[in-house]
Amino acid sequence: MTPSSFLTDRSTSVRVAITTGDPAGIGPELVARLLTEIASDSSQPVVVYTTAAELDRAFDQAGSGADRAVVDGAEHITIVETGADFADMPVGVASERGGRWALNNLELALAAHERDEVDAIVFAPLNKSSLHQAGMHENDELRWFEKRLGVTGVVSELNAISGLWTSRVTSHVSHRDAPAQITADRVRGATGLLNAYLVGSGVPKPRIAVCALNPHGGEGGKFGSEEIDEIAPGIALARASGIDAVGPFPADTLFLRARDGDFDGVVTMYHDQGQIAMKMIGFDGGVTVEGGIGIAVCTPAHGTAFDRVGMGTATVTSTRNAYLLARSLAATSTALTA
Repeated sequence: MTPSSFLTDRSTSVRVAITTGDPAGIGPELVARLLTEIASDSSQPVVVYTTAAELDRAFDQAGSGADRAVVDGAEHITIVETGADFADMPVGVASERGGRWALNNLELALAAHERDEVDAIVFAPLNKSSLHQAGMHENDELRWFEKRLGVTGVVSELNAISGLWTSRVTSHVSHRDAPAQITADRVRGATGLLNAYLVGSGVPKPRIAVCALNPHGGEGGKFGSEEIDEIAPGIALARASGIDAVGPFPADTLFLRARDGDFDGVVTMYHDQGQIAMKMIGFDGGVTVEGGIGIAVCTPAHGTAFDRVGMGTATVTSTRNAYLLARSLAATSTALTA
């Protein structure tokens, strides 16, 4: 995958806040590699929330200690020293300290956005166990952003790979609870949000398909009635608002059509329905977007990979794409809401 395959080049200079994610994972070393890549391009101003100690360890883990001086010498890269204690920060395990570190840095980035000091936010992978140990009560970081920013509209995690985006009607909930949360209004909302972000990413007239929930699309109600009672009416609502949305289609064949270019986006009913397909199609390079919060916030679609820290096997592609997509979305005039 190349960034140009799903990112729109924009000349507008965008200020991006970067946080290193969970310090026990591969995030810090990926940020170190990203900073090295952009150190020579003064048109890419960034602000990084970290400490000298974390950066030292990150560049060592990346095997690029010599690049630290290049990054430090780049005037367009601002390192904000948070002053937090990094001594003996755990590596390769979930911890309360790691979760608190990640949340505090995200808070600093949001505060900078509220002061109009940055235009977009990119965060390296987080670990939900660490976040919950640190006191985050929400199921995931999207709901944390939603509460922190007082968002009252539609939100959804969006995923982007080369030529294809997805949104979710439900996300980090149990399979037992997901069907009850699938309503016509939520289907319409997830479709509208996906359409808005596709337009913002440079697709003028998105073609969107909507997944069924049940096997074979429910077989006319034999295997469940969600398609009849909620999903089809939700698609009708989206179409009534001018969105080119079709379905519901069984997910097992829909993603074959989407992979082959029939659609620009797919609305999924639950987390794994889309994530399994997207990671099979394009794991290396995928981006997760915190959709609907009114700010361009992106992160790599992969996790913290505790077992790969410092091994030199983690690729920077998804982190790079998250950074480029955040810049692209922040530069658009399209509202980042449904």
